[in-house]
Amino acid sequence: MNRPAALVLAAGLGTRLRPLTYVRAKAAVPVNGEPLARRVGKWLGANGFDDLVFNLHHHPESVAACLGDGTDLGVRIRYSWEHEVLGSGGGPRHALPLLIDGGAERFLIVNGDTLTNVDVDALLAAHARSGALVTMALIPNPAPDKYGGVLVDANNFVTGFSLRGAVRASFHFIGVQVVEAGVFLALEDGVPAGSVNELYPRLIAADAVAVGAFVSNASFHDIGTPRDCLDTTLELARHEGPRLVGSGCRVDPTAIVERSALWDDVTIGPAARIVECVVADGVTIPGGAVFERSAIVSGADGLLIQPL
Repeated sequence: MNRPAALVLAAGLGTRLRPLTYVRAKAAVPVNGEPLARRVGKWLGANGFDDLVFNLHHHPESVAACLGDGTDLGVRIRYSWEHEVLGSGGGPRHALPLLIDGGAERFLIVNGDTLTNVDVDALLAAHARSGALVTMALIPNPAPDKYGGVLVDANNFVTGFSLRGAVRASFHFIGVQVVEAGVFLALEDGVPAGSVNELYPRLIAADAVAVGAFVSNASFHDIGTPRDCLDTTLELARHEGPRLVGSGCRVDPTAIVERSALWDDVTIGPAARIVECVVADGVTIPGGAVFERSAIVSGADGLLIQPL
């Protein structure tokens, strides 16, 4: 099946992932030693997508540094720059010239902060069969108390969206969707806009079959919070082998580091103890210090520590 271009949404501020996103963009955060953006890029390349666009705003250099032009991943990577965050609707609108420059009428959108193994062939085929303007990849909502839901009818069309904590049964959007370019052409370029919260409800109100649902049991890993980041890192480490220590790190032989992720250029002093922590770039942990279940970042006035 011919592959359209793919847009990876990587411009967000990563508010829920703070303080880690004070240091890197969310898409550049390492998960078991590999930045999210590279994981998403490799996954897309392995599935035949060779024309990728990443949108950038917050700490853009951290994303571009881990991707370059995509040569080492076997894909072409281009960037859509946003002077202000344009959101999940405005971002694709701004990137349209790159996504449809070859005359394509549809493209894939992938959230830069989730990992999944969804069957993209089946997703694309479902979109083509349904005639929908948008087709969202969904799984049964694994945590309705944590995630808002997507409401779906018996014919696999989205009827609406529910808030986190809603009792009604729902599905969870796993961050991959196929869209028709015309959906975003209706938006004004350079103006922030949302998709799920703004654009898609308008589409559904105008046409009950505008937004399709592709439901599967695909895997889903969330990197939304520092706790999520560590949990996913440790889970992947069990399957892939641990790559929990970044480049340039120095750990004193008397220090104890357990179930923790060290980013680049981290120094752990003598007799320090780090348990279930994420330690960001350039942090120095003084000798004898003890930290448990924390995200640790270097700040202007010393270490910035947030419990997980």
